[in-house]
Amino acid sequence: MVGLRGGFDGLSERLNSFSAAGRWAVLLPLSAAFAVCLEFAHLPAALLLGPMAAAIAMAACKGTIHVPRRLFYAAQGVVGSLIAHSLPASVLGEVRHEWPLFISAVVSVVVVSMALGWLLTRWRVLPGTTAVWGSSPGAATVMTLIADTYGADIRLVAFMQYLRVVLVAVAASVVAAIWVGNTGGTHAPSGWFRSIAWLPFAETVALAAGGVVLGRLLRIPAGPLLVPLFGGAILQDTGLITIELPPLLLAASYALVGWSIGARFNRPILLYAAHALPSLAASTVTLIAACAGLAAILVVIAGVDPLTAYLAMSPGGADSIAIIASSTKVDLPFVMAMQAARMVIVLLSGPTLARFIARLVRRDGKHDQA
Repeated sequence: MVGLRGGFDGLSERLNSFSAAGRWAVLLPLSAAFAVCLEFAHLPAALLLGPMAAAIAMAACKGTIHVPRRLFYAAQGVVGSLIAHSLPASVLGEVRHEWPLFISAVVSVVVVSMALGWLLTRWRVLPGTTAVWGSSPGAATVMTLIADTYGADIRLVAFMQYLRVVLVAVAASVVAAIWVGNTGGTHAPSGWFRSIAWLPFAETVALAAGGVVLGRLLRIPAGPLLVPLFGGAILQDTGLITIELPPLLLAASYALVGWSIGARFNRPILLYAAHALPSLAASTVTLIAACAGLAAILVVIAGVDPLTAYLAMSPGGADSIAIIASSTKVDLPFVMAMQAARMVIVLLSGPTLARFIARLVRRDGKHDQA
């Protein structure tokens, strides 16, 4: 054990001494190796999960990498365009026509998440109101930043949020692989170097770039993903554009999303939260299981396909769920409509609910002391 730890520390020191280019030189083949292994295991979204795992491994060894924010936004724009390619504009009508179903399902996920946050806070697993903010089911980056302004430990909130994103992505990939069998990895057209239709490709690049810029200017939550997604669906549905995405561009975009998520798990956060990891992991697994139970209710009540219901109810990580859903035979408009509806409700109600639960916990604590 001592020798293993010494070897790990030595590897960490060596990676820490590398330049940024040297770390990328390690990360790229490591990402490819993980992705290939996941492809052989027939896991959907292997091109997302492989780079994510590699970035986490690098971060644990102090091999910190930095994915430029503009590239991350651009990758989200490409992923949004990919989903738009398979997403009819009728998704908005679906939410409007079946709004009681969507509201009920989303509120159920939010209630379960906040209840778990209240329990973790009540049991003092984490200090202060950190667990309440960290349990919010979606909009991870936004909720982390909001939590910081209310005095929660931003490191632990970030750890909880992105631990959930990773575990949800892995669980969704495994469930999708088991349910549909050997579907292969991420959704991409066959032929890595097939010919490109240049005019549709230029239209798609304009869609992705314009959606990213518009989403950022209007400060729309997850705008770089959602604006090209819904805007592209409408433009394609009306025949104004044709979406064309080369496989290599898709693979690069998946990798950028994976690296961006994985890189947030830097070693200080991992070490700081190590003592609470069993409780946090158990809480996240409980949340995933509870959402799976809600998905089962959705199947019975609304007659939704089980895999569609599971992905639609998965608690967070809209971009990774979008990639996974696009690689399997599910009702993609339903999945993305549910994910988008929950994100909006979480952003509108999350801060108020978190403050309310925090006050409730503090009041209960005073009563206990009395």
